[in-house]
Amino acid sequence: MALFKRATAGKPGEWFYCLKHQKVEEGPECPAKDRFGPYASRDEAAHAMETARERNTEWENDPRWHDRPKDDED
Repeated sequence: MALFKRATAGKPGEWFYCLKHQKVEEGPECPAKDRFGPYASRDEAAHAMETARERNTEWENDPRWHDRPKDDED
């Protein structure tokens, strides 16, 4: 059992999306490993999963992230 509980870091007015509870939080309530953020507004935090999906799609389709076939090696 831990003697001291480590407080979550953050500033009032920062918004986070908790992945574990699937909800928006003002100031971090949950540990950093369970959240996205900080976001500037509640609305941005509420759309965190949508933003993540869009970014993942962009990265997956970015040719700079794909390995070159062995035939193209110098």
